[in-house]
Amino acid sequence: MPMKSADRAALERAAEHAFAFLEGLGTRSVAATASLVELRARLGRPLADRGVPAAQVIDELAADADAGILGSQGGRFFGWVIGGGTPAAMAADWLTTVWDQNAGVYACSPAASVVEEVAAEWLKQLFDLPDETSVGFVTGAQMAHMTCLAAARHALLRDRGWDVERQGLFGAPPIRVLANADRHGSVDRAVRFVGLGSDAIEPLKVDDSGRVRPETLRAALDASPNPAIVVLQAGELNLAAFDPFEELAPMARAAGAWTHVDGAFGLWAKVSPKHRELVHGLELCDSWTTDGHKYLNVPYDSGIAFVRDAAAHRAAMTLSTSYLPAGGAARDQIDTNPEFSRRARGFAIYAAVRELGREGLADLVERTCRHAQAITRGIGALPGAELIAASGLNQGLVRFLGPDGDHDRRTDEVIAAINASGEALFGGVTWRGRRAMRVSACNWRTTEADVARTIEAARRALADS
Repeated sequence: MPMKSADRAALERAAEHAFAFLEGLGTRSVAATASLVELRARLGRPLADRGVPAAQVIDELAADADAGILGSQGGRFFGWVIGGGTPAAMAADWLTTVWDQNAGVYACSPAASVVEEVAAEWLKQLFDLPDETSVGFVTGAQMAHMTCLAAARHALLRDRGWDVERQGLFGAPPIRVLANADRHGSVDRAVRFVGLGSDAIEPLKVDDSGRVRPETLRAALDASPNPAIVVLQAGELNLAAFDPFEELAPMARAAGAWTHVDGAFGLWAKVSPKHRELVHGLELCDSWTTDGHKYLNVPYDSGIAFVRDAAAHRAAMTLSTSYLPAGGAARDQIDTNPEFSRRARGFAIYAAVRELGREGLADLVERTCRHAQAITRGIGALPGAELIAASGLNQGLVRFLGPDGDHDRRTDEVIAAINASGEALFGGVTWRGRRAMRVSACNWRTTEADVARTIEAARRALADS
């Protein structure tokens, strides 16, 4: 059946708008230029009785949304930890939308199932994870944490004779969660999602470098005989701190605890010869999470959960019904993630890994780490600025000094001025009681010219604000 002209017109218009957006990244504002009120006015059209031609919908959507689109695809976006999209990843994501596969089970899309199978093996090789590790492709690190903690919950209670999937948590042995005190908030949400409750979290004190010391974990493990999940970090959000896995993981295993690693971006240090020592001993842990839409630079909707105990992973996730044919030797994705109907997100990951290869990934990590350090040190050396921390990976902190001594207010003012200039975008954070500007670099498009332009934007903001 030939494609209708209206279908082709809409897709062609979308492609033209996409190309124009990408080609304009160097000149458009990195921050949004429309206010909430303006966006509501532009996009808040009345619901019509009659439909609108598809190409017109796309043209008007692109025009109305444009001023509210951040330049996170570009090389001068340093807020949060957001990558861009490599050409192959974006193109594969477009095909994913056109193919419109339900990647829930093999029968719904054999190609999607096999692509996830292959991509999972590639990722395990890149991170040097145990061969038996099971892999689930989810929306982001938030759901990856939930998936891994559900597997941990199953394994810990299974080993104590309790079937949590059948019996629930009422009456089950209580599970403790011993977590790095500087953990990301998504860990707390995951603990809530799997029914353990935030009161189960016992923060582990960290040293000045943001690491949990062995004596701290030893004391926490010895404090109670209850089953425990130990949550460690590969790349803390502000300092990019890495816990000493080679010391902590064996200690936890000896105590019968499950060790989970938040590696949303830090897990990618493993692919870099220069930085892989940061994650020495990582393979000794029990589960790991990361985001493809950070360092792998694939479009959003790309988290990955890794679980050493494949049986526990499957038991926590799987579902069997009479109308879904079992995959047999094939991979049924529903066995490894909490979704039923789901996007075939493995295509973009597969494409990005093939496009970059081991050498390209290593170069991407090392190059963006250099950019992050150059930005952090360059801005930190400006008059009226203070370097707080320049980490060993891709994060850093700077602070701006107010003449009246109100450095917190001054820091927020300068961040706002930089962002308002459209030249770069940063986020603020309260770190150990002080406001700071966080530098985060993981976009493959960032260049040395972007670094220089960003430092100059900060210099102007300091002078003018």
